[in-house]
Order: sequence, then C-alpha cells, then structure tokens
Amino acid sequence: MSQYKETFQRAKASPAEFWSEAAKDVHWDTFPSKTLNTDNSPFNKWFEDGQINACYNALDVHVENGRADQTALIYDSPITDTQRKISYRELRDSVALFAGAIAAEGVSKGDRVLIYMPMIPEALIAVLACARLGAVHSVVFGGFAANELAVRIDDCEPKLILSASCGIEPARVVEYKPLLDNAIELAKYKVPRCILFQRDALQAPLIEGRDIDWNEAVSNASPAPCVPVASTDPLYILYTSGTTGQPKGVVRDTGGSVVSLKWSMSNIYGVQPGDVYWAASDIGWVVGHSYIIYGPLFHGCTTILYEGKPVGTPDAGAFWRVISEHKVKVLFTAPTAFRAIKKVDPNGDFLKQYDMSQFETLFLAGERCDPDTLEWAQQKLGVDVIDHWWQTETGWAICANCLGIEKLPVVSGSPSVPVPGYDLDVLDEQGNPVAAGEIGALVVKQPLPPGTFTNLWGAPERYQSAYFTTFNGYYETGDAGYVDENGYVFVMARTDDVINVAGHRLSTGAIEEVLAGHPDVAECAVLGAADELKGQLPIGLVIINDGCDRSNDDISAELVKRVREHIGPVAAFKSVAVVNKLPKTRSGKILRATMRSIADSSNWNTPATIEDPTALDDVTDALKQLGYAEKS
Repeated sequence: MSQYKETFQRAKASPAEFWSEAAKDVHWDTFPSKTLNTDNSPFNKWFEDGQINACYNALDVHVENGRADQTALIYDSPITDTQRKISYRELRDSVALFAGAIAAEGVSKGDRVLIYMPMIPEALIAVLACARLGAVHSVVFGGFAANELAVRIDDCEPKLILSASCGIEPARVVEYKPLLDNAIELAKYKVPRCILFQRDALQAPLIEGRDIDWNEAVSNASPAPCVPVASTDPLYILYTSGTTGQPKGVVRDTGGSVVSLKWSMSNIYGVQPGDVYWAASDIGWVVGHSYIIYGPLFHGCTTILYEGKPVGTPDAGAFWRVISEHKVKVLFTAPTAFRAIKKVDPNGDFLKQYDMSQFETLFLAGERCDPDTLEWAQQKLGVDVIDHWWQTETGWAICANCLGIEKLPVVSGSPSVPVPGYDLDVLDEQGNPVAAGEIGALVVKQPLPPGTFTNLWGAPERYQSAYFTTFNGYYETGDAGYVDENGYVFVMARTDDVINVAGHRLSTGAIEEVLAGHPDVAECAVLGAADELKGQLPIGLVIINDGCDRSNDDISAELVKRVREHIGPVAAFKSVAVVNKLPKTRSGKILRATMRSIADSSNWNTPATIEDPTALDDVTDALKQLGYAEKS
C-alpha cells in the first residue's frame, strides 16, 4: 500500500486516534483527554477539554525554542516601495504590546474585535493580538463598502474596531476612514472604540471620544501575556457571501485550527520550519487567515505579506522578483493571478530576469484551475504545479497532492485526491453514490476533520440547514464533480453551474477547459442562460491575450468549433463574445451567478465583493450583442 493510501485509511478508520497523534505536535496548556465528541453532530467538537492559545503557538513557542532571531514576517510592498523583515522575537514583542493596548480598552477573552485593514504588518499584529487575549477577531477586507461593513458590525457586535487611514492601490489611495465612519453610522450596534493606524500616504481625522491613534495606544501600553482558551472556543469569524444576501459568519475553533494548519504545512505543502512560504492572497480571505498568518507561523516558517499585484506593480515579473529576492520555496496563489501574468507575458520573458533556483512548488486554489493555465505554469516554471481544492468553510484543503506524505502524479484538471481526514463521496440528487466518472454532488462524510468550521456565528439553524440537511450524514460542499477510476477528484463547477441542455447535464467547467485551450484565449467564463426550447444554453465570454492581432469573429468561430469537437453537438454551444475583463471578486473568483442573472434579465445587485464594477458593464454589452440581457 502506498504511503498516501495508508495515511488516508488510518485517518478514515480512526479519526480520533489519527488527530490525537497530530495534536502532540502543538503546544497545549492542557493536553486534551477527549479528541472527538460527535454526540451533537454536525456540531462536533475536537479536543474539547484541551486548553490552548493560538498566538503562543504562532510566536512565543518559537522564541522559546531557538527561532527568536529567525525572520517570521517579510513585508514586501511594491505599492509603497517598502520592505521590512521582522523576527519572531520582534513580532512576539509587538503583538504582546498591542495586545496590552487593546486589553486597556476592555478587550478580553470571548470579545469580538473587527479588523478592517490593508496588507500591512499592523494587520497581522492586530489578528495575533486578539488571539493572544482569547478575543475573537473578524477580519473584513479593507475597502469593503460601508453598508456591507455595517452588516458585519451588527452581526458580530465588536467591542473594538481596528483600522487604518487608507489602503493603497496602484493608481489610487482608498480612504478607509469615511467608509468606516459611514458603516458605524449605518450600524444599529454602536461600537464604543476604534484604534486607527495612520499611514504616511494619508492622515485621517479622528473622532474625539471614540477614535484612538494606534501609536499613542501602543506607547501607553504594557505587554500582555497569552490567555489559554478552550480548544472549542472561537478563534475567529470570517464572513462569506450567502445566497440570501445575509453574509454567513463562518466560525473556526482554536484547537482544531492550530492542529490542522500545522499538520498541513509539512504534510500537504512539504515545507519545514525555517522555509520561506508565500501565500499571495489577502488577509481578508480565508487563504490569508490560514496561510499568510497562522499556518506558516505555527510551523516556524517565514511568511510573506505582499502589498501588490501579479501584474502592474510594476510589471508581469512581480511574482518572480519576490520569489527570487526572498528565496521562496513554495508559492500558493489563485489561478486568476497566473492567468493575468500569462495574458501580459505569454512567453514568460520576465522569468528570464530572475534566479528561481530556490523555488520548488506552486500551489493553486481559490477557483477551478483550467488545464491550460496549469500546463503553462509547469512549462514556464519547470517546477511541480499542484492544484488543490478547499473552501472558506473548510479552512484548509479537502483535496490535494500531499507532498509531505507521498508525491503522486499530477493529473491535469484535477486537485488530486482527498486529503487524509476528508472522506469524500459523489452523490446524485437522491443521495445515491454515482459510478466513477459520473458528475454528481461532491460531499464529505461526517465528522469533518479539525480546523473546519464548527458553526455560523449566531445562526446554528442556518449552519445545519445550509450544509448538512440535503444529504444526511454529509457536509454539502456546493460543488459538483466526479472521481475517476484512479481516485482522482475533478471539481467541475458549483452545483448551480451545472447546466441542463435539452436534458443533458453539462459542466460549465468542462466547456471552459476547451475554450481556455485555444492559444489566443487568456481567460474565459461559461454560464448557462435560460432558453425556452432547450432549458439552458451555454454562453462563452473570453478575454484575448495581449498582442493578438486576429479578428474576434475568427477566434469566436474557432471556439464554437472546438467545443463541438471536444464536448460534442449536445452542448449546443453557439454563443461566444470577446470581452475586455470579467467581473470577479477581490479574491479572484469569477461572478458567474451574477452574469447568469444579467443574461436572463433577472433582478440582480452589484456584489459587494466585486473588484471592478465596470466589468459588469462590459459583460452586459457583450450579452446584449448575443441577444441576451434585454431587460437589464
């Protein structure tokens, strides 16, 4: 039996024994005598009688065990032309002092603290200071709209808000303070205090009696010690969009997060303490929580906080510069970042300027990775490119090629195999298992492993109904896909992106693969639009590579032909349009559901998470030219 299969079967056969062993690798104030309690499933409890502190596991334990002078955090900001390296000792001391500052404002164990900050070291300090005190942090993406911020304030009722004067984009400064003030005004729950970090690019006015200057708060503070909390106590709340318009506050527990994230660093990513690990994401998203902040620091790695873009800060070689300068071993980012680089520099010319000899592995996640992007990255980088699949709710990978257990062959289009701890099945609409190669709902048998969400903040009924009711005994991922005869998982689309064309269930992801394989296509999206005759018809929207001088009509005709050849006439694929940009969230996910509503002339609102609202105008115009979006 292979090492992977042996490990997977061990975790499946006895999850309590498997994770109890993993728990020995972290620091506990009180080691748990109970590993797993499933008496009130799906509200399962991991390590419930253990006492632990996440900040101690991220910082103090390394200072006390020989890593005090190792760099913990590299801040690299091409936006401000700034770099800083902060050792474990320096970061521990800064966090302890800031924890003292927020404790002086009355923050203690169990209190919520909302963090609304850009990608600066103070944001990590804020997060870890909350964890140090046992307070529950809720990070909201910096620059989020005031109304959306107000909804989150009302939901988690924070005792304190931590913010900054501004965020900085390549072409503009985003003032946070007016957004924050407006949100506080809109919210029914009134936050008593705000601490604001003033950036050099913008000094924001403070409201007397409510707002406190960050540096003043620190100057008057005394360092605070780590406060042990129950393993089952919340570490953080992270809001993810919900279908009802009301955001879902995903709750992550403390002990399960420490154990699972530390385990994942060596077993999934194949990194060791002291290695430089870079997750090119944002702290407002789950990747930022798990793999900019907690995972690398729990494992004693050096983590990178990057305030920049894949292209334009200053060019398409930005990622290669960071990897080269800081000797990055593993990069984790979204496929959309690589599509952006590929679009601007399809031949990979910028790569030739940098020494990438230290770089070993690229991990991609956050959205489905089309094989064309994966193969381009493999060819240009000459390293392993690993697609893996996980969600805000799970907090870490459901499926991956676990490099630290056994490196398996890479299969294009697949995030590999289920990670030990996740017992994955594919079910039809009636809840019956489907045959290998058949598309169905991807589900995970309970109990979920440690570090996955344990509840929704203030909404336990919604937690149960949204995720655990459709398929009895399973977590419903909301994704559709299949498992092949070799056990490799293929995540094809969200379940509501599986379209029904004249009775045939087709994956939009499979059609996107075909479009992305065209040499002139940089990026694409496929959506199913309502059709009176066939039920739904697929529509393709494509972005063309920079420098391509061929006509859009010729390319569109070739794409229609490709889909007919690769998928077949059953797809009835006839509508394709070239656009300048696709609407995406700030984390890079394409807003397919919104585009589908536009195509169907249904009511829709501009999503709060959208990165560039003008992309919706571009798509709407393209859909109108195809005969859709008539009532928009």
